[in-house]
Amino acid sequence: MRIRVLLLSSLLAAMGGSSFLPSRTPAAEPRSYSGTNSAGGFLTIILDPVAHTLTYTDLSDGNTGVVPFLENADGIYQLNDPEGTLLEAYEVPNHGLLVEAANTGPDHNALGLITAVQTSDVSVSAWAGHDYNYMLFRNNAGGIEVGSARIDLRGNLSTTAYWPFGAVDQTGRGFHRGGFSGDSLQQDGSGTFLRVPHHDGDFDYVFGTANGIFAMDTSVGAILGFKKAAGENFDPSFAGTYKAFYYQKTGASTPVVNVETGESSQTEGRTSMFDFETGTPGLGNATVLISASGQVVIEDAQSKPLVQATLVPVADAAYLYGKAEFQDPCFGLFTFRTTTASFQQDIFVSFLDRAVLFSSFKAGLPWRPGNTYDYFYGVGLK
Repeated sequence: MRIRVLLLSSLLAAMGGSSFLPSRTPAAEPRSYSGTNSAGGFLTIILDPVAHTLTYTDLSDGNTGVVPFLENADGIYQLNDPEGTLLEAYEVPNHGLLVEAANTGPDHNALGLITAVQTSDVSVSAWAGHDYNYMLFRNNAGGIEVGSARIDLRGNLSTTAYWPFGAVDQTGRGFHRGGFSGDSLQQDGSGTFLRVPHHDGDFDYVFGTANGIFAMDTSVGAILGFKKAAGENFDPSFAGTYKAFYYQKTGASTPVVNVETGESSQTEGRTSMFDFETGTPGLGNATVLISASGQVVIEDAQSKPLVQATLVPVADAAYLYGKAEFQDPCFGLFTFRTTTASFQQDIFVSFLDRAVLFSSFKAGLPWRPGNTYDYFYGVGLK
């Protein structure tokens, strides 16, 4: 299922946007990106704007390819991948690249959202002593997780997380902690990413940028971290119009099985129940409108808002901040919750520089085992 998002000119005016497309600086030199796939997979990508080719290597499975592309009038790159893997892309040159993909994941049968940042040298010392808000994007287990990632001076990573699916299923799994030792990190010879080895010989991949992005590709999905803000209030400099790609799953359901719980998605406890999530997946592009007061509108292909809300700092959300497992106010991470007699929906948004992360989880109430739920997540650039 492909989703196309249209924008009403009246909404643009109301939200302060001046054009459909974010500002993009033309550049003729090939551009290098490092990316993570929400279906699992760490990629290096070279985009050549003169030859109109996108060359990629998936270090997780060894796949490579050279994909020709044409740029549409709306700024989206239409990819002509002979393997049918890479479908569309959107780029803000030398800043970020978004790619819709198919036939990805461990079984090469999943849709995926690839989020890539400009390739740069990375090291443990570059991240040591910093704090990040993060979102985990995956194609199962309720799709999303949000939280705080703290990296100490030795490079040890610790996380506190909120997992919406775990919160509604009434088993007490909504909040949890995780992390790994900095001693486990292995610098790649290129200097542009780090590996986190598993006992089975596989790896997670850590990369990012000097301007405050911490990213990690894992076998369960993509972790995207933005450096925390100095305070809880919304920064109006983030207002504007963002072009976004997103993944969604509707009518999802997870079978009731006995599962080991209590550990973070970043650890090596890959719970087998998550492999059985059913539902209808889809990829699409969207327009995200953010006002100077923190109002957000995201529209679907029928001009119906997927999200229309006023953002609230996580620090002011009593149902999140202050729990025993969630003591970080996550400055720079915003949320919005809607609860009715028939459903509950959690929305999360975070900003950095010219990028926005957003995610949503919606489940029917009262919750019963086997209930269906919907989720979506995405990344926008301006």
